[in-house]
Parts: sequence; C-alpha cells; structure tokens
Amino acid sequence: MTSIRAAAPLVMLLLSGCVLGPDHKAPEIALPVKYAEGSTSSNGDVSQKAWWQAFNDRRLDRLMATGLDQNLSVLQALERINQAEANVVSAGANALPSLTLSSQGVRTGAEGFGRTPDTPTKTQAAAAFDVSWFLDLFGRYRRSKESALASLDAAYANVDTARLSLLSSVAGAYIDVRYFQERIAIAQSNLKSRRETLQLTRLQLEAGAASRLDVVQAEGLVNSTIADIPGLETNFRRAAHRIATLLGQPASSLLADLQRGAGQPVARLNAKTGVPADLIRNRPDIRGAERALAAAVAQIGVAEAQLYPSISLGGSITPSFTQVAGRSGSIARQLTWSFGPTLNLPIFDGGQLRANLSNTESQARESYLNWKQTVLNAVEEVENALAAVMRDGRTVAALRDTVRSYNEALDLATASYRDGASSLLDVLDAQRQVSAAQASLAQAIQQQAQDYVSLNVAIGGGYAWGKGPTLVAAAAKSGAAR
Repeated sequence: MTSIRAAAPLVMLLLSGCVLGPDHKAPEIALPVKYAEGSTSSNGDVSQKAWWQAFNDRRLDRLMATGLDQNLSVLQALERINQAEANVVSAGANALPSLTLSSQGVRTGAEGFGRTPDTPTKTQAAAAFDVSWFLDLFGRYRRSKESALASLDAAYANVDTARLSLLSSVAGAYIDVRYFQERIAIAQSNLKSRRETLQLTRLQLEAGAASRLDVVQAEGLVNSTIADIPGLETNFRRAAHRIATLLGQPASSLLADLQRGAGQPVARLNAKTGVPADLIRNRPDIRGAERALAAAVAQIGVAEAQLYPSISLGGSITPSFTQVAGRSGSIARQLTWSFGPTLNLPIFDGGQLRANLSNTESQARESYLNWKQTVLNAVEEVENALAAVMRDGRTVAALRDTVRSYNEALDLATASYRDGASSLLDVLDAQRQVSAAQASLAQAIQQQAQDYVSLNVAIGGGYAWGKGPTLVAAAAKSGAAR
C-alpha cells in the first residue's frame, strides 16, 4: 500500500505531461525555382521596401504614409489583435487553479401580535472559499492555448494583409486620379483645337470656300468634346473621394490638394520579383493561412482530449457564526470544509465527441487546402503582373509613336485645308485620330503604373514600411521559413 501511495504522484505527473493530437508542422508545397519571365535570384525580405517611391511623387509618398497610420480597416485589424491576445489569456486560465470568495450576512426577527411572542433578532454571517483545479491530464487546455497563440499570430498577419491591401488601393486610386486629370487636359486641348477649326470653317463659309455642312460637322465635333469632359471630371472626383476614405477622412477633404495636378505616375525602377519560394515568407496572407492551419491542428488535440477521463480537484472552506440578540454568550460558530477529486468519464454520448473530433480533423484538412490555394493564387498573381509589366513598355512606346504620327497628319491636313487643297473631312478625321491615340496613350500609361503596383503587391512588398515587423508575426515568419 505504501508503494502505491508513493507511486501515485509520479503517475499523476506523467499523465499531466501527456498531450494528445498531432503537432503542427510547417506545410510544404512544390514550387518552380523561378517565374516564367523572372530570374533565379531571391528577393529576401521586401516587407519594408517602399516600392511606390519609384514613382518619384512626394504627394503619393505622403498619402501612403498617412494611410498606413489612419486607415480604418487597418485599425480594425489591430483591434482584432487585442481580441486574440485576450483569447490567449482566457485559454491559458482554464488550466490554472481558480479561487473564489463569497460572503453573506443576514439579520432576521419577527414581532408578535396578541399572544404570539416576539422572535429574538438573529444575526447570521458566513463566508465561503472555493477552490478548483482541472488537471489537464491529456493536454486539452495546453492545445487550446496553442491554438489561441496561433490565432494571435494570424491576427498579426491579418494586420499586414490589411496594410498591403491599403497600399494597393491608395496607389491605384492615385493613379486613376492622375489618369483622369490627363484625360481632362487632353479633352480641353482638343476642344481648343476643334474650336479653332470651327472658326476657320466659318471664315471659309463666308469666303464661299466651305459649305454649311462643313460648319455643322465642325460644330458637332466641338460639342461631342464638350460632352466628354463632365464624365471625366466625375471620375476624377470619385477617385479623389476614394483616396480620402481610405485615409479615414471625409470624401471631399483632398479635392483641393489633388486638383493642383501632376503628371501621370511612371515607375523609374524595374520591380524585382524574386522566386516563388519568397512568397511564403513575404506574403502576409500566406503566413496568416499557415497560422490558421496551426490553430486548426491544435484544435484536434482539444477534441481528442475530450474523449478521455478528466479529473478536477475541488474544495471549500466555509466559516459562519450566528448571534441571537439579548442572549449573552449565545454566539454560535461553525467551520465546515470539504476537499476531493471529481472524475468525469465519458461513456455514452451518442457519438457526439467522436463526431466533434472528425469535424476538427476535417477543418484542419480544409485549412491546409486553403493555405495551398493561397500560395498558388499568389504565384498566379505574380506571374500575371510580371507578364503585364514586361509588355507594358512596348505598348506605351508604340502609342507614343502613334500620337506623334497622327499629330503630324493633323498638321498636314490643317495646312492643306487652309490652302483649299483638301476637304474639312480630312481635318476632322485627323483630329479624331489624334484624340483617340492620346486617350489610348494615357490609358496605357495608367495600366503600366497599375501593373507595377500589382506586381509589388503580389510579391508582398512594403506593408511594414516605417513600422517594422511585429514580434509575434516575425516569429511566425521565421518558423515558416524553417
């Protein structure tokens, strides 16, 4: 009997070290050594690379910095970190002893009527100290805390994802602002040219060298150009409003500043894509998906531990006293206590606990598939953006030559019309061609800038600029790299 008593604490200690469920391992996926049009050089950590500075636009730099500090989606994601931290504390508290104190005081008495005597006033007071401790024999709460810590890592990664999305949105909206300003400037320039043509046609009509039809056609082209401008102005304002909202400001607060105008953003540097394996380290959405997988794997241990017996140690101490008024020395004191273990043994539950375990295992497999899909989607985004960036320059160069050719054709047509050697129709056609080519060029420059943004966002660049990686996220990041 003595040997059994001596071995019992050792058995309890060994059982308390048992943790059920699988341990999380960093998931793996086969990736190519390079992108189809990329190099084999790794990018390293690009999270703090301010790629938008390649546009050499100080106003854009200020907007990006303000957005990282004030964007409401980012601030909401930061609040979710606080929630995840509270969940970690809550999950860890379940495995610790709990102590509660309660007290009660009661004073009773009754007055009699007629022959009924009075009941002496009685004062009663009691207190209770209750303690309980769930013995985590199979690691239920340790796995629960492990899951909560992984979810905290995911919350940090989600903040970085929100920052990356913000950078993409602000830069994209700013590029749109400058594009519509360019289109407005082109329309106003074309309007001036077409009004001059209309004035020349009216002079030609007075001189008998043009017909009323020529004047009406010139007027129609002027009016169609005027009709294009309000729509462009509306789109400019929408893009400006979008930037202000992203910065956590009222929609019209940036209009005055953005109306000052500037050229369309053109990146002065070529983006380096690195290799596909870099994405697992640099993309916060991939890191968040991996941490969500770790949380799901830990939940398997929680569900499996519920299949086994559980033991709780509990006890209470309750001192009390009672005093009856008018009776000296009639104070009654009492101290009651209790202590002992409670064993819970699941015997029959209709398969609920097994079904719960199957459910958590399925959720973990789903989380792995989600991580894998996130990685493959990221690779596709980089491949698409890289393919576009590699070709945008040729499109822009060809359209610049097109605009140059059509401008020369317009000059020749206008000079010929002044000399009476050609018809007004030649001039109007040349003006339409110039207008369409200029609009196409502006759109191509816009697309080139948007593709540059998409590529840098796809490789996970810039979200930690001026911030530095958080300690928890950095730990998850290094763990994923291993």
